[in-house]
Parts: sequence; structure tokens; C-alpha cells
Amino acid sequence: QVQLVESGGGLVQAGGSLRLSCAASGRTFSSYAMGWFRQAPGLEREFVAAISWFSGTTTFYADSVKGRFTISRDNAKNTVYLQMNSLKPEDTAVYYCAAKSGVATRNLGDYGSWGQGTQVTVSS
Repeated sequence: QVQLVESGGGLVQAGGSLRLSCAASGRTFSSYAMGWFRQAPGLEREFVAAISWFSGTTTFYADSVKGRFTISRDNAKNTVYLQMNSLKPEDTAVYYCAAKSGVATRNLGDYGSWGQGTQVTVSS
């Protein structure tokens, strides 16, 4: 399994931007599909975005973030990013990155490796 560490969370005003990073250990990062998920207080963890393994040419997003968030990866740095623009108070949550072998999916149960999460708080 791969070890994952998220960073980049914080407090931002509505309409602002943040970029989350997820650094992975190991030399096989490019072989993993990567996903971002989030969990708000009292709610279940939900899918945010995912990117395919190696080239990362395939990306997909939850409808709630489409057009505002962008997922990308840099295999040379063993890092996946989540650029978040036009943030809304409802984006407030702990954000987690996750890794899986094979194709990227929206299903959190498919992902075997998880980071510890980073808090994002959007004030109105």
C-alpha cells in the first residue's frame, strides 16, 4: 500500500481558493488511481474528484464541484493536487485523498489507502 499525507487546508472566505496537496510514498505512485473525498460534520464521506493512473488523462468530479475544482497529478513529485476555486460554505469539510489500483472510481470502498485528512473551512 501507499502512504498518503494531505496538506494545504485552512480557513478561506467564500469565493476564495485553496490548493490541496497529497504526497505519496513509494516508487509506484504512477500506478495508482487517485481520489479526493470529503466529510462534513454529521455527514457521510463523499466523493469529490478522481484521476486515472499514470498519465492522469481521465478525470471526473462530483456534480457539486464540477467547474470549480480541478484534480491533477505530478508523478515526478509523487503528488496529487486539488485546486479549489469559488469556494462555498458548503465545501467546508475534512478532505481526504485516497489511492487504488486499477481504474479510478467514485466509490470510496474501492480505495485501499487513505491519508489522515486536512480541514477546509469556508466562511460566509
